Amino acid sequence: MTILDDLRDNILLFDGAMGTQLQNRGLPIGGIPEHFNLTHPEIVTAIHKDYVAAGADVITTNTFQANTTKMDADELESVITAAVSLAKSANPKYVAYDMGPTGQLLQPMGTLSFDKAYEMFASQAKLAESAGADLVIIETLADLLETKIAVLAVKENTNLPVFVTMTYQEDGRTFVGVDPQTATLTLQNLGVDVLGVNCSLGPKELAPIVETILTYAQVPVMVQANAGLPQMENGETVYKITPETYTAYTQKLLDKGVAIIGGCCGTTPEFIKQLRAIITTTEKVIPEPVSGTFITSGLKTVAIGKGLTLIGERINPTGKPRLKDALRRSDVDYIIKEAVAQRDAGADILDVNVGLPEIDEAAMMTKTIGELQSLLDLPLQIDSSEVAALEAGARHYNGVPLINSVNGKQSNMDKVLPIVAKYGGVILGLCLDEDGIPETAEKRYQVAEKIVREAGKYGISADRVMIDPLVLTASAQQDQVPVTLDTIRLVKSRLGCKTVVGLSNISFGLPNRALLNGTFLAQAFGAGLDAPIMNPLSDYMMSVVRSIKVFTGQDANSSDFIDKEQNANIAVSSGNSAAQPAQSDENLTLKEMIIKGRKELTVAETKKLLENLTPLEVVNQHFIPALDVVGARFESGELFLPQLMQSAEATKNAQEVLKDKLAKEGKQSEDLGKILLATVEGDIHDIGKNIVKMILENYGYDIIDLGKDVPIETVVETVVKENIKLVGLSALMTTTVQNMKRTIAAVKAAAPETMFMVGGAVLNEEYREFVDADYYAKDAMASVEIAHQYFGN
Repeated sequence: MTILDDLRDNILLFDGAMGTQLQNRGLPIGGIPEHFNLTHPEIVTAIHKDYVAAGADVITTNTFQANTTKMDADELESVITAAVSLAKSANPKYVAYDMGPTGQLLQPMGTLSFDKAYEMFASQAKLAESAGADLVIIETLADLLETKIAVLAVKENTNLPVFVTMTYQEDGRTFVGVDPQTATLTLQNLGVDVLGVNCSLGPKELAPIVETILTYAQVPVMVQANAGLPQMENGETVYKITPETYTAYTQKLLDKGVAIIGGCCGTTPEFIKQLRAIITTTEKVIPEPVSGTFITSGLKTVAIGKGLTLIGERINPTGKPRLKDALRRSDVDYIIKEAVAQRDAGADILDVNVGLPEIDEAAMMTKTIGELQSLLDLPLQIDSSEVAALEAGARHYNGVPLINSVNGKQSNMDKVLPIVAKYGGVILGLCLDEDGIPETAEKRYQVAEKIVREAGKYGISADRVMIDPLVLTASAQQDQVPVTLDTIRLVKSRLGCKTVVGLSNISFGLPNRALLNGTFLAQAFGAGLDAPIMNPLSDYMMSVVRSIKVFTGQDANSSDFIDKEQNANIAVSSGNSAAQPAQSDENLTLKEMIIKGRKELTVAETKKLLENLTPLEVVNQHFIPALDVVGARFESGELFLPQLMQSAEATKNAQEVLKDKLAKEGKQSEDLGKILLATVEGDIHDIGKNIVKMILENYGYDIIDLGKDVPIETVVETVVKENIKLVGLSALMTTTVQNMKRTIAAVKAAAPETMFMVGGAVLNEEYREFVDADYYAKDAMASVEIAHQYFGN
């Protein structure tokens, strides 16, 4: 019997923490836990056996940090092979290979490429399967794209079941801003066997997050909570939640439908023993998740069918000479301009079509999606007639994409449906087949039914199929206009699928196109249309949309309609709405460019400002006010890490212009102060530290970055040599906090006046006091405030 067979009828129990158990049995502070598989196999085996004796069904290998950022390929193979063997020697029912995050930020936020991350995960997965693991658990990830890469690496290189748990903060989102609804929808569409949450918080605090996951999860849900938040007592990390309290709160999660439980940081065999006791008396609850049609980005979910959902049409080269030219030059900046304009005008989803016969469409699709997703949180519609471009876009897309399109031709479905199934997308199905576009609504419906039926063969449910009945021009095929409307009605009433149409074709060849488009939109919505593909930059069309949203209740109290329309004077005869250009960026100030993350614009604007302002005036009048706004929005949850990083990149580009000007004048930039940053010895995770570096540099601080896993003596030597007065140290794991304390003690012995700010996932004020640091920085913006305070800026 496989673990998935077992899971159909039973609640399963994973083991508890490994790191703290190893520390209790001799792992040195800052030591690499995975090395114990080779140097102290008897200790690792004893821990596994303790968990089996406590009742664990699944033993997790001691491989959380086993990747090529920490060890070479030969050592990795030895560590993983030994880890699986040691786990199996404890005779559990199942052995789960533990796959943790890379510890690096993916491009474009960071430097780690998609392909490199994939290689890292794939090498682990293949070794795990060869060694005899029964499944892979991908755990403690915060970036949904990194998680997707790990899932693909396991599924494409092994036949092992895939379990995934992400880690969430107290605000209900991951470190990079992913919410549990978006993560759940994306991961289950990718075909993971189990999903859920681990680490970060205790079972009580995780309850709201788990409830959201259960609301949408079509696959079993697992929870491995921490034993509460870590605290310091007598120089030791302790977890105050007792096994009894932990078990009581976990029982509530089982009663809601959680199918797999276990423990994370701070839990022990005693916790697992008590969890086993409640499992034996708990009847498995089968939750009833909601169904629906959902398109997501990496940060946001759009539910189709909750009123009118706008798909912006303007990133499509058809009839757009300027966009064609931009695509030939690989100029993504122009595409970003169009995307931002549509977002600001009210689009919910953006169509992305980069198809020109003379370019590498697949490469351009990949590049465009990456750049758009780094700046905007809107979901995207991947639009191409080239299968290679569709697959490239779907593979690199972060979230659940809408894939445009599949049609009723068998050859087309055979090529496109496997892509949609593999990458977890939603289909846009066109009502045409080998005989063209049918002339009757019934025949168009039959094509739609065929698409839904074929999609089902690939495991794609009907709520992941949207149907486009196709709009023909009223000027040439007037009798076909009502056929489109009737097809919408048939699809909605018989198939239950959501519907989408491209509006602009209805008015082609006729005057006053905006009036025709708007009138047809109203008719189509009345027939059951869910998502028009349209130009959101048409004032008249958006007035129609706002009117509809008043009638459907999407615009509560008509507030948006009143705000936008009260002083508007929209001419119905506004002409061809499809030809209107995107709003100009010329009126944006440098401050606004930074706030919006428009990194492609800041260089030219900075050069322009330097014609009349000094570099210091540019910094004080534009850089600092913009960064303060971005910081405030980040703190309030209006912006998330990707947007923060884009604003930082926009500032960095502008700063290079200032540096060049000063260098030509034989001057140096006025640094606000010199700060040393380092991730402490034994810790390979430097995501947070890298973000702090970028933000501090934006504000004008001179940063010396020693990187990750930095030896204590290196920090001491650099502080003395460079006469550093403020040091920032980062640690992600409780196992390396002691090294933070030792680093601070060593530096203060050599340079007593040096002060420290500390941060990282496990840090808090209590830990700050324990390590004898002067400041605790909960995030990058807090580090700026600390630097300002210290240097008096």
